[in-house]
Amino acid sequence: MSIREITEKFEDIFLSPYATKSKDALRKEEETPCPIRTAFQRDRDRIIHSNAFRRLKHKTQVFFPTESDHFSTRMTHTLEVAQIGRTIARALRLNEDLVEAIAMAHDLGHTPFGHIGEEVLDEIYKGKLGIIFHHAQQSVRVVENIETRFTPSGEKKGLNLTLQVLEGIEFHSKGSQDLEDVLGYPQEVSTFEGQIVRISDRLAYLNHDLDDANRAGIISEDDIPKEIIHTLGNNRSQRVNTMVNNIIEASLDKPFFDMDEKIVKALDMLKDFLYEKVYKNHNVRRWGNGAKEVIQKLFDYYETHPECLDIEEDGEEMIKKIGDYLAGMTDLFALRSYYGIYGNGTPFPNILYLLERIK
Repeated sequence: MSIREITEKFEDIFLSPYATKSKDALRKEEETPCPIRTAFQRDRDRIIHSNAFRRLKHKTQVFFPTESDHFSTRMTHTLEVAQIGRTIARALRLNEDLVEAIAMAHDLGHTPFGHIGEEVLDEIYKGKLGIIFHHAQQSVRVVENIETRFTPSGEKKGLNLTLQVLEGIEFHSKGSQDLEDVLGYPQEVSTFEGQIVRISDRLAYLNHDLDDANRAGIISEDDIPKEIIHTLGNNRSQRVNTMVNNIIEASLDKPFFDMDEKIVKALDMLKDFLYEKVYKNHNVRRWGNGAKEVIQKLFDYYETHPECLDIEEDGEEMIKKIGDYLAGMTDLFALRSYYGIYGNGTPFPNILYLLERIK
């Protein structure tokens, strides 16, 4: 019996009847099973070793990361979602590997400059294609159409992730809707593990965005409504602990995640507070117009010079390939590309070049 088969036997014995078993994983293209890793472990590894995953470290979450070494980035957000998700999954005896795989891939399709970049591409797609651009669908496109994997017959396009992971990625986003609307069963995502990633995403960003806003001087602890502090706690550690413990306690022996009404109300209040005081704050988005200009101007250039990206298609496919390229950029690469095209011959400052010349 292989190590993978032993792990699958262990899942049958230990995991909750509501958990997704690795032996039930499905792929669009069948593969020879790994003798060591389960299907969801293999998915996680392919995601972590992808180029798109590496680029998350240089993509903005909310606050431009060069302003502070301690601001969250898209990478640290992803790791926090995975950590919170695995903690909940272990306590509820769900499949931690499935939770981790979904969490690691859920934001691979995010643009540079956070949601500001997403807004620009969404406007472009609506105007030129009549469809929306959304990071969740783009994340699926990244793992299915852009990233590559190595097979016995050679390199192939797409990571060929399991259908359970793909579903979790596609339906992880909740936008600004209240948590009351996503509690209970059934959900858009069919696996309990996918539901856990949906809520873990919300818990992670509410906490680190509040922390970053305080660090940036946009808000202070005194600005936070007292009801939120009284219910959730007066620091990051207490708030995360309250949220996670409540989900676990309220969800035990249920086929879906649940929370106490007072916690849900406090979380929705915190979400609304952040939207009003942080996400729409001019000081937070003061570089937003510049970021929009960079993405729009880059799109305009590549639309008239598709040969620069080796794009041979035209029409809808050309637009989507340009969108793929722009969405995959890091903040720094987008700025460097913009400078190279519109900088009037002035090269983008090369930090390493400058460092090498410091005596």
